[in-house]
Amino acid sequence: MVPFRLHEIACFINAKCVGSDVMINTISIHSDLIEEQCIFIALIGNRYDGHDFVEQAVMAGAKALLVNRYVSLDIPQLIVCDTRDALLKIAGWIRRQVSSKIIAITGSSGKTSVKEMTASILKECGTVIATQKNYNNFIGVSITLLKLTYGIDFAVVELGSNKLGELKKLGEIVGADVALVNNIFSSHLSGFGSLTTIKKEKEKIFYGMSIDNAQAVINLDSYSFVQGNSILLNFKKKWSFSLYKKGIGVNFFASNVILYEHGIRFTLHSPNGSAPIFMPILGIHNISNILAASALSFAVGASLSNIVHGLQKMNALPGRLFPFILNRGKLCLIDDTYNANIGSMIAAINVLSFMPGYRILVVSDMLELGDLKMARYYHCYIGRLILGSNIDYIITIGDLSHFILKIFKKGKHFQRKTALIFYINKILSQNRLISILIKGARKFKMEQVVDAVRKTHDVVIR
Repeated sequence: MVPFRLHEIACFINAKCVGSDVMINTISIHSDLIEEQCIFIALIGNRYDGHDFVEQAVMAGAKALLVNRYVSLDIPQLIVCDTRDALLKIAGWIRRQVSSKIIAITGSSGKTSVKEMTASILKECGTVIATQKNYNNFIGVSITLLKLTYGIDFAVVELGSNKLGELKKLGEIVGADVALVNNIFSSHLSGFGSLTTIKKEKEKIFYGMSIDNAQAVINLDSYSFVQGNSILLNFKKKWSFSLYKKGIGVNFFASNVILYEHGIRFTLHSPNGSAPIFMPILGIHNISNILAASALSFAVGASLSNIVHGLQKMNALPGRLFPFILNRGKLCLIDDTYNANIGSMIAAINVLSFMPGYRILVVSDMLELGDLKMARYYHCYIGRLILGSNIDYIITIGDLSHFILKIFKKGKHFQRKTALIFYINKILSQNRLISILIKGARKFKMEQVVDAVRKTHDVVIR
């Protein structure tokens, strides 16, 4: 982190100072993670109030507090109206003290995969920090920016949004040098209401960027976002990629695509030439993610060689189409339990359709799709996609996923996870080649189903 004096930052965040001025070297939002010359920020959430832990933070060695009300402790304090907003402002201040190149990524799906791929490539070029896991809200983005120091060359920041206005604020704080909206799908509709509103929200990632000096990376396959987008047109420097378009007008594209049961192979084309790529990850959608990461990295100076070597060091991410080979090679279990929205469901269906043997899809409800009418429509839509795929059988759980089964018809529905697990293990005990993909919204914790299957069936390859 970039150090600052307490009274110096107080002016920037419009805080009232109580007590003496001190040098701050670190920031913590956890009272049990206090480091040297640390200020503890008392955040307030739905289930907690950081002010309840200020005494614990002081006892652990905190040198100052950032609070929204005075606390009766003999320690320097900054008092603000909103500690979360103050944290974000401090993160923005730190971002503007350094010369690090900032890469910002948002979209309806694939954000974390593109972020991890981009970070892996840029590690070939210099020192890199990146968003941990998928911590992409106000607090997560702030924590990422706080890690910036004068010695960091690149920061790869994932930005998420559940309601209108969030990305505008995050975009202005991050002030990216290059940014990407990876795609637009019907996700978080309960917060946005329509696909048009999602598009308007996602484009706010470009706020706070200089249209003269900053760069935009454009997914030409995301037609609904690109078509007629005046913000993108205003950027003087733009880089495009496409999974389906090739040649003139496309900077990054793929050819000679081969999808294997254990990975993907293709030729990557870039402004600096082409190169063969093989990665042990599943799904054609991941080729699009690779193209996105390649374009982002190229925009901040990565060579084609950097891109190839960085991608070679990437592996499948846990919970995101992560394969396990069980039962002495007769069972392929694909863990895709991180989350479930329209885009990732389409990707999962495509991946399972290419797998060998009897293909079983296990899914929970998709959430945040708006009212019941909209939720039912999108679950039926997924059912129709499965109907046109190579999937043989589906197993569903929840209050909405049975609409998928009403369309596809070949399968079974459950309300309880214990019954679902028992039934799955019974099917998987058959002496036949089976590929099973397990997917679900975070609320359903479908990784518990994956764990139960793995405990019952021996893992031989991962």
